[in-house]
Amino acid sequence: MDLRKLKKLIDLVEESGIAELEITEGEEKVRISRSTPSMQMPAIAMPPPQPAPAAAIIPQAAPVTPATAAAEILPQGHMVKSPMVGTFYRSSAPGSNPFAEVGQTVKEGDTLCIIEAMKLLNEIESDKSGVIKAVLVENGQPVEYGEPLFVIE
Repeated sequence: MDLRKLKKLIDLVEESGIAELEITEGEEKVRISRSTPSMQMPAIAMPPPQPAPAAAIIPQAAPVTPATAAAEILPQGHMVKSPMVGTFYRSSAPGSNPFAEVGQTVKEGDTLCIIEAMKLLNEIESDKSGVIKAVLVENGQPVEYGEPLFVIE
């Protein structure tokens, strides 16, 4: 089905007000659905909240965000960060030895881990020579872009 025909069908659905149109031509099948605005719920009047008695007010400590908690826990040193979103693996196969262990000396270019992204296994290499001070992610955990993976000193 060509693009012009599809455009005409979309325009017909919008103009006619129908919710859905399905057309089959030979082996090709097209379904065009029109999103309808959701029904709005009527507003319900709620009484204003009553202030709590002075004795019931308990001072709260400042909330600890994950970023501040992580900054307090992370050891000092060079951070090797994830260059992509994916799943972190410490070894090339289940049951095999990890690429890098805490206390191990690594050279620049050594493989530290694998990150699986979209069914592709990407070897993550050390960008600095030194000693692995900490592994910050558990095997099989999802990682985000820029998330710290290792600390090298």
